[in-house]
Amino acid sequence: MGPETVMELANRALLLTLVLMALLLLPALLVGLLVSLFQAATQINEMTLSFIPKLVVTMAVLAFGGPLMLRLLTDYTLRLFDSIPGLLGG
Repeated sequence: MGPETVMELANRALLLTLVLMALLLLPALLVGLLVSLFQAATQINEMTLSFIPKLVVTMAVLAFGGPLMLRLLTDYTLRLFDSIPGLLGG
C-alpha cells in the first residue's frame, strides 16, 4: 500500500464528508439567511427566531435525506471493506 493509495482513500473520505455535511448545512444556511433578512426588515431581534427555523429545517433534512446519507456512507464503507485484500497486496 503506497502513499498514492492512502491519499486516494483520504480523498474519497473527505469528499464523502463534504457531501454529507453540505446536505445538512446548506439548507440551514439558507434558512438562516432568510430569517436574518426578515429580522433586518422588521427589526425583530429575537434569538429564538433564528434558532428554531434552522433546527426544524435540519431535522426535516435528516428525516428526508437520512436514508440517502446512510446509503452513501454504507456504500463507501462496503467498498472500503471489499478493497482491503487488494490494499494489503493479497
